[in-house]
Amino acid sequence: MLKYLVKLLVSLFFIWALVYPFIKTTTQPEEQESTEQLIVKEKEKPLHSVKLPDFNSFTDVKEKKRAFFDFIRPHIEAENKQIRQQRATLEIALMMLQYDEPLNAKQTKQVKNILNSYKLPNIINNLSLNQALRRVDIIPKELALMQAANESAWGTSRFARIGLNFFGQWCYSQGCGMIPNRRNSGAAHEVAAFKSVRDAVSSYFKNINTHAAYKELRSIRADLRLQQKPVTATKLSYGLMSYSERGEAYIEELNQMINHNKAYFDE
Repeated sequence: MLKYLVKLLVSLFFIWALVYPFIKTTTQPEEQESTEQLIVKEKEKPLHSVKLPDFNSFTDVKEKKRAFFDFIRPHIEAENKQIRQQRATLEIALMMLQYDEPLNAKQTKQVKNILNSYKLPNIINNLSLNQALRRVDIIPKELALMQAANESAWGTSRFARIGLNFFGQWCYSQGCGMIPNRRNSGAAHEVAAFKSVRDAVSSYFKNINTHAAYKELRSIRADLRLQQKPVTATKLSYGLMSYSERGEAYIEELNQMINHNKAYFDE
């Protein structure tokens, strides 16, 4: 009897040993699937309603560049057109003051609106208008286009796709934009988010034309105006030392991009 029981137990052990691996493998996929579900992150939704081209889908580099420039160039040109109009308003007002001609109510309102928008006192005199003309001036489209391409990785970066931020601009109030994934501990800045491409471009222009960090760029531009020389992208780029932590390397890269992409600027 004992011998029979031993044989039975041995037989049961071998049967269990043969069946166990199959029992274990049937549970593994379920466990793996549940683990994968836990680590999948929710896709980040855009903070705007603009339909962007899928710049990641381009396999031809030339087509990708052309699509990017065609998309953002009109907004840069529109901003420069508006600045030229504002500049003309200030130049006429300055000329009138120099000839002791009074401004009418409409001119006064226009000038004060321009001064306010460029963070200047709304006092109208020769000094204030000359100061304003240093700020109210164009940014060459070649420079703006190359900064947009550089900062947004040709429109493919997270900040460009989610927040229409093509120029890497920061903001400092909670909820004003997107939190960088690699933000240093203790840092409070966010990357600004915009509702339209024109808003993003306008903000970039105002940043360059008003922030103290780019005073050198405005001085270079004013000197070129004084000498009646063209305001070019490469010359103004040397006033962007503070735009990136990379400093001179950033400026050198921008100028290389400007030289390599000349064929696309006026298409």
